Order: sequence, then C-alpha cells, then structure tokens
Amino acid sequence: MIEAGHVAAFLALALSLAQGVFGLRGERQLAGLIAVAAFGLMALSFLTLINAFVTSDFSVALVANNSHTLKPMVYKIAGTWGNHEGSMALWCLVTLGFGAAAAGGMRTGRDVFEARALGVQGLLATGALAYLLFASSPYLRLDPAPFQGAELNPLLQDPALAIHPPMLYLGYVGYSFVFALAAAGLMEGRIDRVWAKEARIWSLAAFAPLTIGIALGSYWAYYELGWGGWWFWDPVENASLMPWLIGAALLHSVVVTEKREGFAAWTALLAVLAFLFSILGAFLVRSGVLTSVHAFAVDPERGTLLLIGLLAYGSFALGLFAWRAPKLEGGKAWTLVSREGALMANNVVLIVAALTVLLGTLFPLIAEAFGRTISVGEPYFNLTFVPILVLILILLPIVQAWAWGKADVKGWLRWAAGGAGLVLLFVLLGVGPLDISPGAAFGIALGLWLLFGAAWELKRRAITFGRIFKMPRRVWAMTLAHAGLGLFVIGAVVETTGRYEATLALPVGGSDTVAGWVITLDDISSIEGPNWYADRAVLTARRGAQTAVLEPMKRFYPAAAMPTTETAIYKTGTGDLYAALGEQRDVDGEARWVFRVYFNPLVDILYLGVVVIGLAGLLGMWPGGRRVKPAEAAALP
Repeated sequence: MIEAGHVAAFLALALSLAQGVFGLRGERQLAGLIAVAAFGLMALSFLTLINAFVTSDFSVALVANNSHTLKPMVYKIAGTWGNHEGSMALWCLVTLGFGAAAAGGMRTGRDVFEARALGVQGLLATGALAYLLFASSPYLRLDPAPFQGAELNPLLQDPALAIHPPMLYLGYVGYSFVFALAAAGLMEGRIDRVWAKEARIWSLAAFAPLTIGIALGSYWAYYELGWGGWWFWDPVENASLMPWLIGAALLHSVVVTEKREGFAAWTALLAVLAFLFSILGAFLVRSGVLTSVHAFAVDPERGTLLLIGLLAYGSFALGLFAWRAPKLEGGKAWTLVSREGALMANNVVLIVAALTVLLGTLFPLIAEAFGRTISVGEPYFNLTFVPILVLILILLPIVQAWAWGKADVKGWLRWAAGGAGLVLLFVLLGVGPLDISPGAAFGIALGLWLLFGAAWELKRRAITFGRIFKMPRRVWAMTLAHAGLGLFVIGAVVETTGRYEATLALPVGGSDTVAGWVITLDDISSIEGPNWYADRAVLTARRGAQTAVLEPMKRFYPAAAMPTTETAIYKTGTGDLYAALGEQRDVDGEARWVFRVYFNPLVDILYLGVVVIGLAGLLGMWPGGRRVKPAEAAALP
C-alpha cells in the first residue's frame, strides 16, 4: 500500500501543477475540479501512511523510526505526523484541502479572480509536494525490515500533542490561501469589498485553529514538561505566536476593507506577511537552527531548502505587492480619531509586537554568527512585548465604539475616568485585603476593563436587552473574542504574579507545607505501562477539610532510551496544585525524593480565555451572508 500512496502523492504533485497553470489562465471550473482531485489523491496517500503505522509495518523507514508494537493505538496514528517527514505530508494534505474547500466554497461572482486564487494555491501545493517527495519522503522502504521500531519521541505521546500539529497546520496553511486571495486580488488590481468578504472568512478559518493549536501546545508544555508555567518564550512557541499576531492584525484590517474599501494595500500586505511568517515558523521548527523541545528536526540541509523556499515565496509575494499595490484604489476619507484610525493603530501595535518577538527569537542566532553567545529570555519579552500590548488593551474598549470616518470623542473623558477609577480601586484592594502587587492589581483591572468593554459594546449595538440575542453572529464573535482576551489577561496576571513554588525533599512518610497545603509522601513504587516503566510517588495534600491525592511519575521509555516527567495536578477551584517528581537523594544517610510543587492560581481562566477567542473565530466564519448581493453582482465584469 505504501507504494500506492507514493504514486498517489506524485499524481497529486502533477495535478497541483496543472491546477496552478489552468488557474492562472483563468479556467475556474477546471482548476476547481483539479483541486478536488489532487486533494483526494493526497488524502489516499496519507491514509496509506496511517495504515503503515496502525499495522506496524517496519519495512517503512518512517514507521521503523517513529513507532513501536507496544505503543497505544492513538499514538501509533499520531506518529504519522509526529515527525519531520510525516508532518510535511500533513502540511501538503492541508494545503490541498484548503484548495479543494475553496473550489467548492468561494462565492465572489468573479470567475477569473477565483481561478487565479486556486492557481496560486496550486503552485504553493506544488512547492510543498516537491519538497516532500524529493527532500523529505515518508514513503521510503527498509530492506531488511527491522523486527521492532525505534519508538516515537516519548514527549509527543500525549493526547494534546496528537491534536496540536493538525490544528497548527490548519492555521499555518490556512494563511496560504489568504495569501493566494491577496495574490489574485493584486493581479486583478482589485482589493475591494467583495474581495474582503471572502478574505475575512478564510482569515478566520486560519486564525481560529491556530489559536486553539497554540493553546493546546501551551497546555501540553504546562503539564508535561514539569516546568510549572504556561508560557516560556520558547523559540518554537514564538514561531507560532508571530503569525497569530499578524493574523489578528489582518482580521481587523480586512474589516475596514470590507466596510469602507479602505486599507486595500495594507490589508494585502498583511495577508502576504501572515503567510510568510507561517513559512518562517516551519523553517525555524525544522531547520535545526533553534534548540527546543518542540522542534521536529535537526537537519541543516533540508532547513536550507526550506529557507530557499521562504526566500522564493517572499520575493514573489513582496515583488508582486510592490508592482501592483500602487495601482489599488483607496477607500473613503478618514481621520486618526475614527474607527479606521483606531484599527490602523491596532495594526501597527500588533506588527511592532510581532517584530519584537521576531527580534528576541532571532537575535541569539545573529549574535552566534558573530561569535558571541547571548540568551534572550523572559525579561526581554516582559520589558518589550508586554507594554506594547498593554497600550492597545487600554484603548480597545474606548475606540471600538468610534464611528467610521470621524468619531465623536466627547465621551472619552467618561471612559478614561471609569478606567482610571477601576485601576485605582484594584490598587487599593491590592494594598489592602487582596494583598497583591500594584502591577497585579493593574492587570486584573485591565482584564475586567476588557470584559466590561465587550459587554458594553454588545449592549450599545443591541440598544435594548431583548435584541441582544438577535445580534448578527459577527457582532457576537467580536464580543466573545474581546471577552476571551479579558479572561486571558486576568488568568495570566493572577497566575504569573501569584504563583507559589517550592522544592521539597521528602522521605516516605515525611511532610512539608506549600501554599497552605500539607504535602505528605505516602509511597514510592515502580510500575509498568504498555511501552514504559516508571517510578510513581503517592502524595497526600491536605488543607483544612480538603484532601487530594497526587501521583506524579518519572517515566522511562526503553525503546527511545528517554525519560519523561509526568506531573500530577489537582484542581482546587481557585487554581492548580501541581507536583513534579525529581530524583532520589541521600540526606544524612536517609533516602529522600525531590519534588517541585507549585500552586498556580486561576490558570484555568487563562486557558478558558484562549478557547473563547478560538470559538469566537469559528462563530465569525459560520456560513451566512457570504453570497454577493444582486447590486454588487450587477457591477461585476
């Protein structure tokens, strides 16, 4: 079957090239049919890879290097994309999937424009498939075949990591089609309302899964690595955050293009940048230039090919933009004090934030090229990235109610007074009964400020309470996204400033106290799983009438010769009591076990906020109102 999959992938490559050619020639129907056929062939090819993992066909090199007969079935399947070659096969599948979905889903009334978008997507798929088949083939055989596999990276044997890559790729690759729309619009010289309606849907189709994928990756690192925190400014985490920030700017910019036909060139540029930052993320994860527990590969040769592809796509995209952008028509006039002005300021801040993350991620590499070793960590990002975003979060509830063209700012003093009063209230509560720092008090006030702003905007648009639940889905999507942002800010501030951590060295039967919890080590034992064995600790935690049992483990996977940390988490309702098992030590002739124990307050609020943002994106792209209106259709060539 693997040879059939290999042939199907080559046929998909040929059809992708044909899709590109016929699409750029303007043959909409033919390009659409080819896109669907190419996706079908790649889906068949990918299924043969899954089958090889499910049946433990170790004659396939990919399976032999990333699977094992004792591995649970869900991780055998996830092993298909839990490696460099398989993940690139998934990348190709998603690229062709977006092309097939667009072939059946675009409704702009402009056949040539749609054909060109499909053509550009076909060329992007051609490049991805060529890289897969000629530089990273997952279809290679081994002769003789080994009796047993080498095992998937144990860190990736986790439910969140089984879903995390597909969600990220839906985001990364989703921006490839937004880029294709921008390229087609630039070729046509029309980035207008009709284009923006289509681009908004596909931007949300990329933004929502990318948001959820980042959240899954963060939560996996939180409970799997034993570091106790939810974000570490790891280079690969940054690689996914940068296109998310650009994508957020794109979503706000495309609204102006749709409503006022403004920001045409700027919106097209953001669509280009979102895709290029996605390709940059793929390069960073796979090239070996960055060291990270998230990285897929350390292969400079294939990394060089990815870099060449990034430069080629970037040169084409930016060259096309430089050639055609000056010919785009501008929208209606606007001033700085207007909704357009506010959205442009939002865009600028998000772009600066993304560039700040880019500098912090790449600066160690630049310094290393000049013979110096420099580490850029959390202090840099706290001093640069955080203040940049705080500025926009303060202004968001005020400016979202501004009118198009020119806003009436008479009420801004009341908003400013309300925000200042809220901050002052929490600072006083922090100094008093809450006993928190002024910075934490300000952060909590900021999160509540965003929640209030979202609720007020919904009330302002609805006018009466009875109309609230009749508001358009787009209004609800915006409200939920901003409310989710408020929840995230509250959770992030409280967890970061209120986190309590301690290192305990306990003998069996020994106790110590952490954040008001009395932790007792009841037992240490050895256990076995399907493809691992472990030391498991049994801890009893007591605080007042509350009692919890925590069972952190230290696993070892013999096939991969690799240990992992399996944390234990007890959710108290106000936070997580979190324990990670370390090594055994002799203290004064007595055997003791080392534990890292944390109490992370309101961490679930943080993740709830991110999930709400992702769900808001899905709600915003829900079908409805996408077809071209008769008046618009009559004006089309």
